[in-house]
Amino acid sequence: MDRLVELARNFTVKQVPVDSIWQIDTLHWGPITPRGLADHLRLLGETDLTYPIILSRDGRVMDGMHRVVKALLQGRDAIAAVQFDVEPEPDFRNCRPEDLYEETSNCLPDIPAAPGSP
Repeated sequence: MDRLVELARNFTVKQVPVDSIWQIDTLHWGPITPRGLADHLRLLGETDLTYPIILSRDGRVMDGMHRVVKALLQGRDAIAAVQFDVEPEPDFRNCRPEDLYEETSNCLPDIPAAPGSP
């Protein structure tokens, strides 16, 4: 996420209606265990709403879903957000999102080839 935050650093912050974030009514974190729920609750407690969420061009939350959930819990109508006009290149290619957390993942970093290499 550090790269994403850096890319969005100078974007204009706007207020987005929380109800306009379509992901709030979808399964976002997949099946969750009690330990996983405890982890998410801890993160919610630590979440700082002064940082804007980051939205893709089509309005998908790229960073900040815990902030969105905290805004929902607090009954807020809007949340601070920045939004990409053009999608950034992915950090990884040819993998599923859930594979990014596996140590044995086959995900390949999206690192440009060195000049002159095949």
